[in-house]
Amino acid sequence: MPDTPTRTLIADDHTLLREAMVELLQGEPDIEVVADVGDARAAVRATAELRPDVALLDVQMPYNEDPGATVRRLLERRPGLRIIVLSADDHPALVRELLDLGVRGYLHKSASRQSLLAAIRERPGSGRTVVTVSMPPFAAPAQGAAQRAGLISERETEVLALVAQALSNRQIGARLGITEGTVKRHLRKIFDKLDAVSRLDAVNKAVALQLIRPPGKHSLPMAG
Repeated sequence: MPDTPTRTLIADDHTLLREAMVELLQGEPDIEVVADVGDARAAVRATAELRPDVALLDVQMPYNEDPGATVRRLLERRPGLRIIVLSADDHPALVRELLDLGVRGYLHKSASRQSLLAAIRERPGSGRTVVTVSMPPFAAPAQGAAQRAGLISERETEVLALVAQALSNRQIGARLGITEGTVKRHLRKIFDKLDAVSRLDAVNKAVALQLIRPPGKHSLPMAG
């Protein structure tokens, strides 16, 4: 057990759940709850002021319309912060986006007490990295994806074609005259319809279904 307690911030707008987590963690001698807040702005402020080791972050709470932007702001205020997302939203595209940004764990709110404590206690330099992720099972095999492919809109097809050209979300938005946030929303819908878990996976499936042309051999989908 470490000599110094793990300083932990809890950010969740559900008061009862937040209070329950505070009570749970305060009963652990190696964990110190330094703050509990109910929205993303307060989480960023508390992180800058209190410099916690771990932040337990809900996805669906006030001022968190773009969870990825919140993660980036938290890490800017506190480099090395270990962010653990606690959410009922386990959409594969969102999980992958946040993990790619540096989130150290993604726990569904149905996760066990043991899983939560293990994620909090994981420390840099321990020689291993534990990232607990809750991912929903795919709803259907490839044939189901092909049947749903017809639901992809013209705009979504345009977005996916530009992803195949290795354009970033910002570049795609500029090319199509839409915001970066709108591009992300289109991508989430595309991922859902194609049962894709990444940009590369979405492009590969779209090519296989002949929704878009194969990218050039030097093109590789980039992260947003």
